[in-house]
Amino acid sequence: MNDQGTRRPPADPPAQDRLRALVLRALGLGDLLAVVPALRALRRQLPDHEIVLAAPERLTGPAMATGLVDRVLPTSAAGRAVPAALAWTGPAPDIAVDLHGNGPPSHLLLQRLRPGRLFAYAHPGTPGIAGPAWREDEHERDRWCRLLSWYGVRADPADVRIPPPDVASPAPGAVVVHPGADAGARRWPPERFAAVARELTARGHRVVVTAGAGEDTLARYVAARAGLSADAVLGGTRDVPFDVLSALVAHARCVLVGDTGLAHLATALGTPSVVLFGPVSPRLWGPVADARHRALWHPDGDGRIRPGDAHGRRPDERLLRITTEEVLEAVRAVGGLPRPQPLSGPPPGPAPAGAPLPGGRL
Repeated sequence: MNDQGTRRPPADPPAQDRLRALVLRALGLGDLLAVVPALRALRRQLPDHEIVLAAPERLTGPAMATGLVDRVLPTSAAGRAVPAALAWTGPAPDIAVDLHGNGPPSHLLLQRLRPGRLFAYAHPGTPGIAGPAWREDEHERDRWCRLLSWYGVRADPADVRIPPPDVASPAPGAVVVHPGADAGARRWPPERFAAVARELTARGHRVVVTAGAGEDTLARYVAARAGLSADAVLGGTRDVPFDVLSALVAHARCVLVGDTGLAHLATALGTPSVVLFGPVSPRLWGPVADARHRALWHPDGDGRIRPGDAHGRRPDERLLRITTEEVLEAVRAVGGLPRPQPLSGPPPGPAPAGAPLPGGRL
């Protein structure tokens, strides 16, 4: 009551009293977008929780753009290693979710915070975690959705979409060519990217070459060989701001890219894409099954899904088997397909509860 005897509206609970779920995924852009279905499942199941994503600070923009994370806890490690520590403050998280790895380093990192519950894969090195068994031959999206399903959180691996940004594209309707990748093994030769870009330009398409930080020389080489002007290159000396990059991809005619983060962004935005695979099968990291996305891969025929070194320095031999002619045909095939309707509205509420699964439900 106030002095006049009227009842005050209830106050919001103090921030420190809010239930919190900590999710560990301290990897790259493609890794983040690959767990969008898992994050969406958690958001549905935990509508009253603050969902905190432990990830590199440079992924704050992409993480917040999904609409599925309340804040990012900056953390990182070299390569694909597990961070040494997390700068977590306040009470222990009510729930911690390991979407980073399957072994003791990531498990113990989260266990040290003493969460109320920990969702993680089983491992002999952490026998106290009664999670599901890890599978080496599983697609990345399926893997993390299966983990959550084991704990009673319904997750759909095909639920990959994120909303487009509310900014204008710098090149609406362009074909986006992205020649870079973190490792040489996943970089199709720049001369071939240039040949495709040159032919697309000759056919009347606008072509934009994108580059991450440090890829300026590569992108400008491709643009010059394709006969494009210098202003056809976006990024290079530094990363393109995520909202601008996302707007470019969202409104592109098609994205041509290797097995890297921009491929996952095209999938998440529903933009037609042609993705080139070499050392690792698209069965593990490829786009969702959709006519708008074409994954090109020429395996050895022995059934191996990791036939090469994904972090090698030279282009993988399977990647080199992809020709400019088939890439052009794939771009032609997907470039004229209709787009899905854009996402709108808030995420749905929690999934209805079903029979308890091993490990218990939330």
